Amino acid sequence: MSAIAAPSGITETASALRRLYFVRFAFAIVWALVMFTMAKEITPVGAVLLVLYPLFDVGAAVVDAKASRTTGSPVLLYVNMAVSLVAAVGLGIASASGIPAVLRVWGAWAIVSGLVQLIVAVPRRKMGGQWPMILSGGISVLAGASFVASAGADDPALTSAVGYAIPGGIFFLLSALRLGRAAKEN
Repeated sequence: MSAIAAPSGITETASALRRLYFVRFAFAIVWALVMFTMAKEITPVGAVLLVLYPLFDVGAAVVDAKASRTTGSPVLLYVNMAVSLVAAVGLGIASASGIPAVLRVWGAWAIVSGLVQLIVAVPRRKMGGQWPMILSGGISVLAGASFVASAGADDPALTSAVGYAIPGGIFFLLSALRLGRAAKEN
């Protein structure tokens, strides 16, 4: 009788992150498609969706932290949860003030959460599938700065902030696909 070895912590984490990244991809694409229809003005539904995006990020960070306990400290994921929760509240308040205020809050959130994503992804490289997350974190920082800058435009719109979700979703998809290969290799 042969015993089957239990999967390593890395394999379990990679598998859990893979599922999470597929969900994050789908959410980002659907969210962006719906939000593009409301990018010129903030409607009540648009305000709810703006708040929902960072709240979804909080939930994803909770799942990530739970899945990652065996491979490292989830402290930065807790930081991301707090930052995204503050962003959700900030977006709720900013939605009442208009698009420039939303762009400033969204941009600040993109900068900070992008830095956290980058710092979390670098040590996870050994797991595989993290280069898209590293790139995504870096791009998020740059995009966030552009959102803050665009808040001062003559006729600001949410299209760039909404469009930001699409490459983010694609990066999650690429990571999920790469993590599938990494899980099979371990």
